Amino acid sequence: MKLRLPVVSVYTVPTDAPEADGTLSWNATTVVIAEVTAGDATGTGWTYGPAAIGDFLRDHLAPLVEGRDALDIPAAHEAMCRAIRDAGRPGVAACAISALDIALWDLKSRLLEIPLARLLGTCRERVPVYGSGGFTTYHDTHLVAQLNGWVHGQHIPRVKIKIGEERGGAVLRDVARVREARKVIGNRAELYVDANGAYTRKQAVRIGHALAEHGVGWFEEPVSSDDLTGLRLVRDALPCDVTAGEYGYDLPYFARMITAGAVDCLQIDATRCGGLTEFLRAAALAQAHGLQVSAHCAPHAHAAAAAALPNLRHIEWFHDHVRIEDMFFDGALDPTGGTITPTQGIGHGLTLRTEEVEQYRVA
Repeated sequence: MKLRLPVVSVYTVPTDAPEADGTLSWNATTVVIAEVTAGDATGTGWTYGPAAIGDFLRDHLAPLVEGRDALDIPAAHEAMCRAIRDAGRPGVAACAISALDIALWDLKSRLLEIPLARLLGTCRERVPVYGSGGFTTYHDTHLVAQLNGWVHGQHIPRVKIKIGEERGGAVLRDVARVREARKVIGNRAELYVDANGAYTRKQAVRIGHALAEHGVGWFEEPVSSDDLTGLRLVRDALPCDVTAGEYGYDLPYFARMITAGAVDCLQIDATRCGGLTEFLRAAALAQAHGLQVSAHCAPHAHAAAAAALPNLRHIEWFHDHVRIEDMFFDGALDPTGGTITPTQGIGHGLTLRTEEVEQYRVA
């Protein structure tokens, strides 16, 4: 069955409050959606990033897959990867490949009339999630309400907040927010932090020891994820797990991070790294080196593939993307109890609410 020319749409959704982390601030999120059809079935994939992703996908990748066999996803994926040689893979091109690859997997499972999780094969019915948000721009009352909602409302037993405010220039407030977070969630829930690369190496070590007093077990990007030596230094110095990998746009990136001994748990983002095809390869690479993996953001894009991984730790229930995916799709999953079950429905189980979200469309 042959693929028809993919359809691309771009939407920008304002945040529900000002948001920032240690190194960036924003007030809107852009989602690029790819829809690909064969026969009577349509698959949907998406990524988050600049609207330019949509232009690249529409102009360079969509014509490349038109007419290919809908079941031969590896061939389409390899053709896309080869075609972007001169454009460069990291960034826009990789995100565009990712959206279309996710759509192709969704389409294939819909053609076969089975859940995507069953097509990939599962090693677990329930996939653990962690609540993620806690932006540095949040007032304390906002932070408390969000944490309460996850831990005491939805009974999600693990949560993450942002630290590293002002590129590491507000350490006292960072520690105070962590202290407040621990007070809110109690001693049984796991507490994670994400500095988004805001600290220097030794600063991250000092902060890490202070965080340990509040039971922080996950320190994400304490220094820049490009600083593999720094990540290894911080990892060796602290009792908590050091994690990174969300900016991996190809398999060699993950190989370098793993062989450098930079992380305790490898983060992978299927909406950036090359879709579910490359997500599964990166997870296998991590398993070969004795590492667990965690899916970064876009939880509904990852749910089915996460269920297939024996070395999965969890997926990120990220506030911005959960909000958008709940708004944009019928079939959104329920994380109550701290897990989701991605084995229901056909494909990834989501259907785009085309008319309802038209107000956010920008391309």
